[in-house]
Amino acid sequence: MTDRYESPLSSRYASEYMLKLFSSDTRYTTWRRLWVSLAKAEKALGLPISDGQIKELEEHLTDIDYACVRQREKEVRHDVMAHVYAYGKAAPSAAGIIHLGATSCYVTDNADLVIYRDGLKYLRAELLRVIKNLSRFAEEYKSLPTLGYTHYQPAQLVTVGKRASLWIQDFVSDLKEIDFAIENIKFLGCRGTTGTEASFVDLFEGDNAKIDGMNRMIASDFGFEECFDVCGQTYPRKVDSRILNALSSLAQSAYRMANDIRLLQHDRQVEEPFEKNQIGSSAMAYKRNPMRSERICSLSRYLMADALNAPMTASMQWLERTLDDSANRRISLPEGFLCADAVLRLCQNITDGLHVNEKIIERTVREYLPFIATENLMMEAVKRGGNRQTLHEIIRKCSMEATARMKEGGECDLLKRLAEEDEFGLSEADMEKLLEPSLYIGRCSEQVTALLEKIKPLLKDVEDGTAEINL
Repeated sequence: MTDRYESPLSSRYASEYMLKLFSSDTRYTTWRRLWVSLAKAEKALGLPISDGQIKELEEHLTDIDYACVRQREKEVRHDVMAHVYAYGKAAPSAAGIIHLGATSCYVTDNADLVIYRDGLKYLRAELLRVIKNLSRFAEEYKSLPTLGYTHYQPAQLVTVGKRASLWIQDFVSDLKEIDFAIENIKFLGCRGTTGTEASFVDLFEGDNAKIDGMNRMIASDFGFEECFDVCGQTYPRKVDSRILNALSSLAQSAYRMANDIRLLQHDRQVEEPFEKNQIGSSAMAYKRNPMRSERICSLSRYLMADALNAPMTASMQWLERTLDDSANRRISLPEGFLCADAVLRLCQNITDGLHVNEKIIERTVREYLPFIATENLMMEAVKRGGNRQTLHEIIRKCSMEATARMKEGGECDLLKRLAEEDEFGLSEADMEKLLEPSLYIGRCSEQVTALLEKIKPLLKDVEDGTAEINL
């Protein structure tokens, strides 16, 4: 515990990897790596920078004196220049060439792009594990009939696996959005205060090929194949919007799945994992609340709302740059990534241990099957000489009577009522033969098989395993 506020995403929900990725150490070490890369490129292209200066910079990539940075920032009110100062104190021979020709966004924006790309790749792997878990589940239960619902009212039968395939399809769609976001992250490079590269025109005496070569070298150092064609002082903030949109899409799918599980757990048909010593309620010891699914929904709501920050920022970029994006981005992007990480960890945990209560599902199916089968019963009665319109009215009347009886606590006696109607022409035994649940699931099994076959290449190299959730 601490006497200062901590984000619950940090203290309770996110993974160690994501916490490390968005840590101060990773961010500011990346700034120093960017300064080293810039110095190397400038030296290779003829500027007077020595091997010794570069070597000294490389020797001090990680020993950041945060006390020195804080003190300097209090004096100059500029975070980047405070870090330039501290780096220069650690590597005095190179102090004069750190940040040569660059503006602050060279380190802040390029570092963000590196971190966001790596974060998206990590989330992509987590999402694939969720899809793999669900694929196993869908395959196992692709033919198990269950009551389908529309408007959360009993409808025709589906299968447990078919319902899971709806969740899978949503998550695969999210995977494509994440891939699109990754593929469209380019590097900012070192473009100057308004994106004109004017400082480098001066440094390289008008040699445009050297300026392009410098940007290619730096981009390559960080695993990027190209830079944005044009920019202002910053990289286009549409990138942030695209990223948070992808994370919001993921949250929408996770919420949908978790909310379905909550509804099914209420009916005791499907249950999320519940550990041996887990307490469901402080007062009601018998309870098994769907705590993890509820947490997914709770965090997903936050993530969907958080994604609204990026389009507002992207639309408010005044000309070449305004600073009202800075404080917002410091919060909305890291918290968005940590929240998406937390949601996916919970999704992995639930989908790896989702429990199906087959007896309860069967009982529910049997309870409603006489109503679901009425169209088939009517067709059979027509084959035996009945009048379709007359039969329809008999079914309607008997169904309403049977439903009224059930509302009073009685069992469904629809088949008995139909058998007592002389014009219906079928006995209870005749009708019972048509009450095989597998006759009413349509192509559920085939649809699940087709989907799983289609996505199989995505899961070829995905490792098994589930995330441990902290609390």
